Amino acid sequence: MSRYLFLSFCVFFSVAQAAEKNPEKDAHDLAYSLGASLGERLRQEVPDLQIQALVDGLQQAYQGKPLALKDEQIEQILSEHEARVSMQTPAPQNTLALESEQNFLAREKAKPGVRELADGILLTELAPGNGTKAGPNVKVQVLYIGRLPDGTVFDQNNQPQWFSLDSVISGWRSALQNMPVGAKWRLVIPSSQAYGADGAGDLIAPFTPLVFEVELRDASS
Repeated sequence: MSRYLFLSFCVFFSVAQAAEKNPEKDAHDLAYSLGASLGERLRQEVPDLQIQALVDGLQQAYQGKPLALKDEQIEQILSEHEARVSMQTPAPQNTLALESEQNFLAREKAKPGVRELADGILLTELAPGNGTKAGPNVKVQVLYIGRLPDGTVFDQNNQPQWFSLDSVISGWRSALQNMPVGAKWRLVIPSSQAYGADGAGDLIAPFTPLVFEVELRDASS
């Protein structure tokens, strides 16, 4: 069974004060402080907590006595509780990332010449195409450059490269099916059509919209 309580206590002693210390009172105050800190957190997290059951579990575990529940049951119950708390309370960094994405997409959508495709993908035509559209379940040959919202380049190719549409992110798959050969588009792809809440390693953070300039050179079934 594992639980993690992170409590920091910083106590400074002077030589004169050391002689006046009351060990029994110090022990009481430390225990009380631990209880108050734990109680405050639990009051916010589990407002209907059964206090006596909490005390029983704490006392039995602390004294090394047999527990009323098996370790496996405790781990499962705690895991389920933590999952519920996580779903109810988004991580602050995720909330900020989502707000940042919404603001970025709103600014991009307001730019001249931008039109919206399915799933919130934003399209600006940089050069028209005169060939057939790629369609689904094909391979496409493209030149592209990918940027983060701040303009940082995270991926690009210098020579036309072939991709199967079933192997690329959803935003590419959706947009390129509507793209005629020879066209060059600027695509702003919401995170929901890219790497979503997981991100992509150290390159792309969770909830990051992506900006691509894509030139479709050829399409083949």
